[in-house]
Amino acid sequence: MAGGWAHDGAVNEQIEASIGDELARMRARPRPRGESFTHCAECDEPIPEARRQAVPGVKLCIDCQQTRDARPVLRGGINRRGSKDSQLK
Repeated sequence: MAGGWAHDGAVNEQIEASIGDELARMRARPRPRGESFTHCAECDEPIPEARRQAVPGVKLCIDCQQTRDARPVLRGGINRRGSKDSQLK
């Protein structure tokens, strides 16, 4: 149920659009390419052979990659609804 001037299903459409945007952003992320490093680029520990075969172009060991993935990513969100002022004009 939508409220105000929005049509029925507007909230679900907004949620679906946000999910679609996030999936597109994730698919656009650069993937490792080329030959895998034998040692981690950050800590210089050896990268296991199984990881180098599983992820072609890998440059980080598992511990360094997990640390990097745990860092918060700051990016601006999209306000699809707009402010009340913009809806009243």
